[in-house]
Amino acid sequence: MRFGVVLFSSDRGVRPAVCAKAAEEAGFHSFYVPEHTHIPVRRDAAHPRTGGADLPDDRYLRTLDPWVCLGAAAAVTSTIRLATAVALPVESDPITLAKTIATLDFLSGGRVTLGAGFGWNTDELADHGVPGKFRYTALREYMEAMRALWTEDIASYLGKFVSFGDSWAYPKPVQAHLPLLIGAGGTERTFDWIAANADGWITTPQEGDVDGSVRLLTERWAKAGRTGKPYIVALDRATPDRIEHLAALGVDEIVIGVPDADEATALGFLTKMGNRLHA
Repeated sequence: MRFGVVLFSSDRGVRPAVCAKAAEEAGFHSFYVPEHTHIPVRRDAAHPRTGGADLPDDRYLRTLDPWVCLGAAAAVTSTIRLATAVALPVESDPITLAKTIATLDFLSGGRVTLGAGFGWNTDELADHGVPGKFRYTALREYMEAMRALWTEDIASYLGKFVSFGDSWAYPKPVQAHLPLLIGAGGTERTFDWIAANADGWITTPQEGDVDGSVRLLTERWAKAGRTGKPYIVALDRATPDRIEHLAALGVDEIVIGVPDADEATALGFLTKMGNRLHA
């Protein structure tokens, strides 16, 4: 079992580079940060955890840019994976985002994992010109287009949401295949999308019991003709019994949240958890 941490990076508390460095020193495999470009004050989209317009955490309003955070983290670390849980690719220009991610992977020596979401906040997506009902299609096109830019000397793409002619784009990522994990509710639609387009699944915080979801994902993966198994990341507790249970299910990585606290408290938490998990 691998262990990672997620920092709900905002303009308060421990800074991402400081947190990532401490997480690496504590033996953690990965460092995750989220993304929201903005939160519209008036929203029709319900938050999946509250079921309404209320947000469970005011850091949704204060979220830092994930790629700047991970770039800062890359500069002070050497082994920890740099990841998002989750980024919202369709809220950026795909050509520019492909360049940003490739540059981060190049400068970090191949340590990037792209955790992406479809976007529960459809009002936020709409401000970026993406209709909520097309967010699955838009993300597929973005990923196909970015992979073309990452892997082909001369890349082009023609789709509904992404279109560009023959182009050069460098640097290429160090990784021959930059991993894509999808953070979304464990539904058949989500898992069919993963089986067709991604490398694995990140559970959502409100999903406590993932047993049935893991089985469903495994079934959809096999039905799609994929070999091996999907990489599964659980945002969960790292208690001994939970670790044993999730490992038996086939979960590959458990990611725990860094507390919303001052720097000393956050770093103390990382040291304590690292000592416990890696003893």
